[in-house]
Amino acid sequence: MDIYTARFGKLEIADEEVILFADGLIGFENLVNWILLSDEQSEDLGWLQSLQQPEVALAVVSPRRFAPEYRVRMEKEESSPLRLTADDEVFVLTIVSKHDDSLTINLRAPVVINLTKQLGLQIVTTDEQPLQYEIQSEPSVYRKSA
Repeated sequence: MDIYTARFGKLEIADEEVILFADGLIGFENLVNWILLSDEQSEDLGWLQSLQQPEVALAVVSPRRFAPEYRVRMEKEESSPLRLTADDEVFVLTIVSKHDDSLTINLRAPVVINLTKQLGLQIVTTDEQPLQYEIQSEPSVYRKSA
């Protein structure tokens, strides 16, 4: 299928690339179909592109790239929308935000994706993770992207 996006123009994607976020994302609860795109300028940066609103693309990174000790703790009940099994490949991302002159990631609300089943979920953890974890010494490509 072809999609048209504000940031990336026309893209051809396969149906199996679509990630279903049944509850949407925080602030985008009505947007349930997304694709994960790589960034041409940085292998560390990715994009969650909405299929329902072409102007919505969120910069995402692996939180462990900037906070190596980062761990996500989820209750089994909380993760049930992901339908996880031991064989599933799971990916954890955080959304990059711009605050004044710095870039931050929200470690308290990671995006968890079951890549095997193409199901996604944004959770809000109950532990003491920062809401705005500043990305230290980020390359200029992050700054241009966010």
